[in-house]
Amino acid sequence: MSAAEGDRVTVDGDSPIAEACTHPRPDRSGRPVKPRRNRRPDRRRVKLLRSYTIDEVARTLGVHRNTVRHWIKAGLRVIDDKRPILILGSDLAEYLLRRREARRQPCRAGQMFCLKCRKPQEPAGRMADFAASSATSGALVGICPACNRLMYRRVSVARLSEVAGALDVHITRAQPRIEDTDIPDVNCHLGHEA
Repeated sequence: MSAAEGDRVTVDGDSPIAEACTHPRPDRSGRPVKPRRNRRPDRRRVKLLRSYTIDEVARTLGVHRNTVRHWIKAGLRVIDDKRPILILGSDLAEYLLRRREARRQPCRAGQMFCLKCRKPQEPAGRMADFAASSATSGALVGICPACNRLMYRRVSVARLSEVAGALDVHITRAQPRIEDTDIPDVNCHLGHEA
């Protein structure tokens, strides 16, 4: 019987092909490394005019097959109910965009995004510091009232009052750059022979 008639083709266990197929590449310590799954699939990797099977979607986006099946139950459209289940690329890209937009949490005036709490928070005591990084921009720095971690929000000086809202903001001046000082490099000993 040939492979086309339904026999399973196996590769000799001693060959490098069999080893490459069954074992992931080891890390520095010699332990096998599992491929990392993608938590945020990139919809730009999807070709809009192509139809995909569940396995192809999983490989293209770096997610597990069960994740794709969960997306189908959650509203991802399929071409028809026949097997193999086919998903149109444009439907997949649209679904991923809608999913991402539904999860976004924009910060309103007076709020900063806390990475630990994973949501916008108003800083504790409604106080924040503005640490200028240049003449035109900087970062608002506040403390999260829920987890007591620092929160940051990048902002331009022109929009500072709009973004700060009703916060009590303490403004600190930006440190001068070395190239902007009168004596650019006082500790430079390069090129000077003793």
